[in-house]
Amino acid sequence: MVSILIAIAVAAEPEAESVPGTRDPGIVAAGADLFAANCAVCHGTDLRGTTTGPPLLHPYYAPNHHADEAFQRAVALGVVPHHWDFGPMLPLAHLTREDVARIVAFVRTEQEAAGIYEDPSH
Repeated sequence: MVSILIAIAVAAEPEAESVPGTRDPGIVAAGADLFAANCAVCHGTDLRGTTTGPPLLHPYYAPNHHADEAFQRAVALGVVPHHWDFGPMLPLAHLTREDVARIVAFVRTEQEAAGIYEDPSH
């Protein structure tokens, strides 16, 4: 009887959707395109920074130092310089939260490929 109830409950669960913030390859690819169009000029096409913006492939931007929501706030509100000697980052008001979630999915994927992970000790 218990196994029947579990089977019914599992069957009744909605199928998981691909939403921004996941590592779905389509979302990551969309994030890469958005990054190239909106972020790469300062943060570099390889996410290693430029003379006008910091590298996002750096432990400062690991998930436990700058959570995904920090990227949302940075895009919505802009950023005053605090880790680097670059000028301020201006808000990018034309990007939606969904756009930023896609960009973050791309950035996190690239960070992981570069060995930048969340440090569970922090």
